[in-house]
Amino acid sequence: MTTETSPRADTGVRWGMVCAGTALIGTCYGFARFAYGLFAPEFEKSFAMSSTVSGIIGSGSYVGYCIAIVISLILTERVGARRVAMAAGTVAAGGTLMVALAPSTPVLAAGVLIAGSSTGLASPPMAAAVSRWVRAGVQDRAQSVVNAGTGIGVLVSGPIALILIDQWRWAWAVFAVIAAAVTLWVRRTIPFTSSEQGTDSGERGYVPGTAALVLGAFCMGLSSVAMWTFGRDLVTTEGGAGDVVSTSMWTVLGAAGFAGALSGDLVARSGLARSWSMVMVVMAGSTVLLALAPGSAVATYAAAAVFGASYVCLCGVILLWSTRIHPRRASFGVGISFLMIAVGQAVGAPLAGALTDAAGGTAAFYTCAVIGVIGALVRPGRDVRDAPGPQGSDRAGHDGRDAVRDERAERDETSSRR
Repeated sequence: MTTETSPRADTGVRWGMVCAGTALIGTCYGFARFAYGLFAPEFEKSFAMSSTVSGIIGSGSYVGYCIAIVISLILTERVGARRVAMAAGTVAAGGTLMVALAPSTPVLAAGVLIAGSSTGLASPPMAAAVSRWVRAGVQDRAQSVVNAGTGIGVLVSGPIALILIDQWRWAWAVFAVIAAAVTLWVRRTIPFTSSEQGTDSGERGYVPGTAALVLGAFCMGLSSVAMWTFGRDLVTTEGGAGDVVSTSMWTVLGAAGFAGALSGDLVARSGLARSWSMVMVVMAGSTVLLALAPGSAVATYAAAAVFGASYVCLCGVILLWSTRIHPRRASFGVGISFLMIAVGQAVGAPLAGALTDAAGGTAAFYTCAVIGVIGALVRPGRDVRDAPGPQGSDRAGHDGRDAVRDERAERDETSSRR
């Protein structure tokens, strides 16, 4: 019989859980969701699709994400982080396997939607698990490391694609096997709890600063969609790049994503608002660079590196932004912000595809870059700024964590008396 782990276990860093969570995020995001853009040229050839149709199918993963993250928000609080995280890995394995076996465009679209929905399931439970089981002093860093799993997944998918570019079905089968293995790893490392109500509740209704968070996340998602969905397509069709350059570009993008693990340190040094604006402009610049010189290998690699680092870093900033607004409902805060990233991508993917068919790929990239600059103007509300005092984000974050620790201590003391 499985017993619930005591909250006393949160005294350590639990790096095994952090590593498993990083692998889960890498699998769900790097394989199940973003690998579609890596294989888009092959899908278009195999299924005789236009860029518009390809963009619509690509948006399916984001639509699946939007649906799944709402489900994840509810289930994480009710059944616990481990069960929902395992469900994310299972869905990723099933979706990628469906893509591998797809005999037609509709089945491919269904597989992409199912695979992409795994990311919506994965983020809230991992945020809740880190918030519950990692001590407050290193929580920001642990959250950033888990979030940087996106870069690891993209990094690993590149060499797999390079080796199996002409046998893309086998590549997606490999993704499915890895997803299944990671699911077992998650099961072994995330402590079992019957729910997260004890540490992920207490906030209801509108919280000041949420509107800016939602708007910023939406702009980020919308501005990133050209690179994720049509990045490789642009360098092959308009830049004339071969398979080696176009797939290794993806590897560079993923490797640079490791820099996203430093988002917690960046926020600590530069502040939340400044970090957000600065990195949003950098991501927009990388999108422009690829549009300006898709035929240059140097520019392609540079744009991929800067985009990978800035995108993962922005996800980390969004994550910290949301947990500071909602310190007692980490899964809810992360869920709502990551939902809006996906909504932006779901809206942007078909529009970018249609714009590519109508005016060329570079037009879509320039448009996304402009949206990124506009998004950089969004500023966190005063309740989450990094100024000292009760209105500062650090004070709010620590107050929330202190309250959680006090609640756990009280619960432990009650248990010992019994």
